[in-house]
Amino acid sequence: MKRYHMIVKGRVQGVGFRYHAKYAAAKTNITGWAKNLDNGDVEIEAQGEDELLEAFIKLLEKGNGFSKVTSIFKTDITLIPKERSFNAVYY
Repeated sequence: MKRYHMIVKGRVQGVGFRYHAKYAAAKTNITGWAKNLDNGDVEIEAQGEDELLEAFIKLLEKGNGFSKVTSIFKTDITLIPKERSFNAVYY
């Protein structure tokens, strides 16, 4: 089990990318959240089994047909016990 902090760069705002991340998380049983940053990137924290996290990241890289991911920077961070869902943060 791992938790990653990720910064996703590319055309990832205004194209349904956070919704795509939530869908990808549901498909791969990943918990965490995604939110837009002021600089046009998307910030994600994702937690799950190693192989499921890798499948989640592959789905993010593929995008949703409107987005174009140019890079994903990830860092290992501390697990959050008992986290149960993935949220796309809208504000």
